[in-house]
Amino acid sequence: MENRPAPQGPEGCLTVAIRIPVRIVVLVLVVPVRLVWDLLVAGAKALRRVVLAPLWRALVVIPFGWLYACVLTPLGRATAWLGRVVGAGIGWLGRGVAWVAVTLVAAPVAWAHRTVLAPLGRGVARVARGIALGLRWLLWAVFVRPPVTLWRWVLAPLLRYGLVVPGSWLYRYVLTPAGHAIALLVALAWAGLAAVGRGLAALIVLLFVVPAVWVYRTLLTPLGRAVVVVLREIGDAIGHAWRVAGFVSRAVGRALAWLARNLLGRPARWVYAVLLTPVGHWVREAVLRPAKKAALTAGRSAREALASARETVRTARRDAWRALVGGPPREPAAHRARTLGSTTTASGAVPAPEISLSKAEG
Repeated sequence: MENRPAPQGPEGCLTVAIRIPVRIVVLVLVVPVRLVWDLLVAGAKALRRVVLAPLWRALVVIPFGWLYACVLTPLGRATAWLGRVVGAGIGWLGRGVAWVAVTLVAAPVAWAHRTVLAPLGRGVARVARGIALGLRWLLWAVFVRPPVTLWRWVLAPLLRYGLVVPGSWLYRYVLTPAGHAIALLVALAWAGLAAVGRGLAALIVLLFVVPAVWVYRTLLTPLGRAVVVVLREIGDAIGHAWRVAGFVSRAVGRALAWLARNLLGRPARWVYAVLLTPVGHWVREAVLRPAKKAALTAGRSAREALASARETVRTARRDAWRALVGGPPREPAAHRARTLGSTTTASGAVPAPEISLSKAEG
């Protein structure tokens, strides 16, 4: 079900006046666009169903499925087995190295640390602590004590009585009264500027703001409301026109399908069933089968003629050979050629003697 808009307040005369013309114009403009859109959507669906989906399956799904099942899976299993074997070997090797390290290296090192290194370290620590105390006292006596003494007895009194006391007197008796006077002058100037600014602001309000507010309230607000109404009606008209164009598109599609079925499909089916099928049967029975039989008969006759020609050539060759080398004359064989493709002879045919050339010459 379509989403119905929320109920609104009473509509004005402007809304009612522009709604119907706007919807008519938008409907005329949107219907062709919707028809083209529905045609493109139908073509895209057919293309995806007939071409893209089989092509995707043939080029991507089946090859990658075969690759995963026949190549990657056995390779992964072999890699996992090899990793387990290598990990087990590394684990055994590490445990062996740890056992060797514990039984050949750890015990001597612990004895050396307990007997030699620990006492030596404690002695070195005591010597280093004494040296550090001496260096600290020397650094204090050389670098820290002289600057502290100089600051306490020379620099501090000089700064106090040469800079701080005169500066405080100057700030209290000179700079402070001067600052108060300057602040008073600045306050008076600011008050004058503020009064001038208020006057200018009042003048600007009187000359610009009041006319602008009047133009906004009298002209721009009604014009803006009218523009908003027109834009809203155009949007609503586009929505209604799109839905109506959908109904029109479906109706046109059904009409075209009915016309195609009645103007093309049914006549074509009638022509195929009433005309083409009997004609095809007649052509098959009256033309193709007799032509096939005639072709088979012609082929059989040609093969028999070729067999007779070969036999005649062989006989002439044997007679020519006897004439050249000598020998008793040979009577022509009174027989007919055998039928090709069968071991039985034709009616009235006498089997010819099969005598080789060497026996005939002998």
